[in-house]
Parts: sequence; structure tokens; C-alpha cells
Amino acid sequence: MSHCLHFGICGGCATDSLAAPQKSLALAQALARAGFTGAQLSPLVATPPRARRRADLGATRKAGEISLGLHRAASPEVVDMRECALLLPEILALLPGLRTLLRSLQAFRAAGSVAINWLDNGPDILLRMDAAFTGPDRAKIIAFARAHNAPRISIATGAALPEPAIILQTPVISFSGIPVEPPPGGFLQASRAGEVAIIAAVLAGLPKLTAKARIVELYAGAGTLSFALAQHARVEAYEGDASAAQSHDKAIRLHNLAGRMRVTQRDLHRRPLQSAEMSGAKALVLDPPYTGATTQMRFLAASGVPCIIYVSCNPAALAVDAAHLHRAGYTLRAATPIDQFPYSENVESVLVFEKPSR
Repeated sequence: MSHCLHFGICGGCATDSLAAPQKSLALAQALARAGFTGAQLSPLVATPPRARRRADLGATRKAGEISLGLHRAASPEVVDMRECALLLPEILALLPGLRTLLRSLQAFRAAGSVAINWLDNGPDILLRMDAAFTGPDRAKIIAFARAHNAPRISIATGAALPEPAIILQTPVISFSGIPVEPPPGGFLQASRAGEVAIIAAVLAGLPKLTAKARIVELYAGAGTLSFALAQHARVEAYEGDASAAQSHDKAIRLHNLAGRMRVTQRDLHRRPLQSAEMSGAKALVLDPPYTGATTQMRFLAASGVPCIIYVSCNPAALAVDAAHLHRAGYTLRAATPIDQFPYSENVESVLVFEKPSR
């Protein structure tokens, strides 16, 4: 019996088994392609199913029928989700009510999306539809938020920036004990357990630091790693997304951390950090997007920063990026695979690279 009635139809799962030794193998092969042959990996860190706290769902309306769920593999067709072995049960429980809401919205004509982040105080929802939201639409959304204790529901038409339809209370997610108000639909690590494992591996990879030492962090988001790093040294963070950088900066100011941290909005693809800007840093930490940090890597490799900690969710991109470090003379000190995506072929990993002193 399959782990999910949608398996083989929905594109969310690639395997019907949780046994995943190939994930460590995928990481080892990526490192070998980068030049780090025979890498010694830490044991695979498991995370539980039914723990995913973020859902990016497609929605379609065809002849009055509403489908809400993930897409078929390599297809625009939405599989109407009735169960899921990955999502938090609390998210799954929202779907029947969301179907009813979508059916009633004039802003939803043929296709849209629903992003749900389960925060410390409940579901933060972003509805992105293909027509303008009307007054009656907004009233129905407000009623849904109240009925389901959603701290915030935001709306957007097409590619427009989101706006709040209702904020019942400030939406909050805590990063290493610091409450942050994330942007609508903002990036979170897939599960709390995965986030904890990533942070633990990053902190374990840091060199010995003084309170005045400097860590440069790239692709910092709203602060998933930043607030943990700031407990060990001064953090100079960079993030390309304006809304994430604003959330990050607001939390720094609200919690009087400006003496320990700062975040700068900067598109690292268009304006990569130059090697000279990293000079003097004791460590550099980066958690790039799925496509990797190719534009940034040659400057990073030339920087000579003695410790580089790379968080990867894509072994293929990691292989390309890590090759820059291998050519620059970096060695691999630690590699931790994390199974943050059960039933899939994806693997998260934390890699610690060192530049031997001459």
C-alpha cells in the first residue's frame, strides 16, 4: 500500500519509501564532481514526515470544479490534494475551507496559487489570483481568517506585490529565539526540524571566534541563520529580496541588535559581493537559492576567507559552485546531509570549507 493515495500522480513525491541512502550518495557524487573526491560525510540527519510547514499550492477552476494542490510532475495540471504525507496536518485541515473560499471568489477565474506558511501563531496565507479582488471577496477572506485563526491573509493579482486583506494579529516566526514578522509568502526552511539541523551543522562548522569577529552572510533571507550566528560574532548580512530584508532589519532594530548585526538589501546575482568586501571576515556563510550562487562564487573563492559554510538544497548547483572553491585551494572539513524532503530525491546539506593557512 502506498504512503499516499496521490503517489504516482502528484509531483510532490518521487519515491514511495523513506529509506534514502541514495541521498548521502547524491551529495558525495556532487562533491566528487567539484573535485572533493572521497569526502567523509556525517550520517544522514532524518526529519519526520508530516512536518512540512510551508505549502505552495496551485489552484484551478474548470467548469465550476476547484482543484487545489500540487502539480503533476512536469505538468501545469493541479492534483486536487486530499491527503499528504509531508504537510503538517494543520495545513491539510485548511484545504476544504480554502476550496469553499476559492469557489466564492470573483478574483479567481481560472488559475491561481495559495501559499501557506505555518508560523508560531498560526497560518499566514497568500492568495494570488488572476483577476482583481472585489469588496465581497475581501469580506469573505476576512471571515475565513476569523474562522480559522489565521493571523494574516494577503492577496495579490497576477505578479503584483501582495497586500494584506486582514491582519488579526502580527504574524510571527521565531529564529533562534528572536520573533520576526515574515513577508507574505516568505521563504522558510521546509520544517522546524530541518531548520534546527541546519543551524546546528552551521554553528558546529564555525571556527573559534571572538565577540568582535566578523561573519559575512549571503542570501540571508529574513534571518533564519543570522540570529543564531549573531550569538557568536558580529554578522554582516546581505539579502536580495526587499521584503525579506525589511523583515530582517525590523527584527534587528526591535530587539536592539544593531550593535551585533546589520542587513543590506543587495541583488547578489547582479551585484555580487566583491572579494575586497569580504576582507577580514573570519567566516562566510551562504544559503543560496536552488539555482546556486554561480555569479557570486568566483569572488568568494578569491576572497581568501578562512572558513566558508555553504548550505545547499541542490547537489547539482553545489557541484558547480564548490568547484570554484576546490580550484582556489579550499579543503572540505565537514559535510552533513539532511533529509529535509522525505519521499523526494532532494537533499539538504551543510558543507564546511577551509582555506589552509600558508
